[in-house]
Amino acid sequence: MTSELKNEECQRPDASKMGESRATDGMKNDELGAAGVPKKSMIRVLFLVATPKLARKAITLFQEKHIPILHEFRAQGTASEGIIDWLGLDGVDKAVVMTILPVEIANGMLRKLYKKLQLGAPNSGVAFTIRLSGASNRMIKLSETLQENADSRAGERSDMEMAESEYRMIAAIVNQGYSDEVMDAARPAGARGGTVFHSRRVGSEEAKRFWGINVQQEREIVLILAEKSKKKEIMCAIGEKCGLKSEAQGVVLSLPVDGVVGLD
Repeated sequence: MTSELKNEECQRPDASKMGESRATDGMKNDELGAAGVPKKSMIRVLFLVATPKLARKAITLFQEKHIPILHEFRAQGTASEGIIDWLGLDGVDKAVVMTILPVEIANGMLRKLYKKLQLGAPNSGVAFTIRLSGASNRMIKLSETLQENADSRAGERSDMEMAESEYRMIAAIVNQGYSDEVMDAARPAGARGGTVFHSRRVGSEEAKRFWGINVQQEREIVLILAEKSKKKEIMCAIGEKCGLKSEAQGVVLSLPVDGVVGLD
């Protein structure tokens, strides 16, 4: 993962230097990861970023499928007032729903969310999945149970596969109050928008002394879905303006997105 992107690093074509996590890291052929997930993981984390009203509808859809693990939290969009008016949005308040599912159920839920919530339309949202490279044994067993239940219901499975998307999720973790600076740097590099979460740093004094930095406790996390071809430029732009040596004291990383709907 890349904490700060220097100019020479931004010029390298090697994507691994840019902090892109790979689900196969640390695993040889036909081996299992430390937490028991196969190399080609069959478990996904599904995220929905939408208006609070649509998030409530999505939770109902998940509950109808008897999906046991759901997390909902609030965030803010980064669109300017002009963009909000142009797109016909109610505002920048967002809700994020997160769950963990077997890949086939996750793909099916992406299609259902796209259809039922009309994702991609003005004032809607986006849903995407990220591949897991590890999970607890209990989580694996729960995922297997969900898949077995889905297999037993005739007609609910789809042969349609969700191809790996050409998008990446970029995360910038900065001091509180610097999310606007992150987006000011990211937009000229190709970012269309982002979602901001508030968080609190948890760390030891020994770690701060080791790294030689004193980071604010209150932090902001900016998530940006971007085309794979624009990932490097966006990360470099954020790193140059909001890196560790700046007042934002930012950390920038990226993750591959497995499937996405709502960015039409």
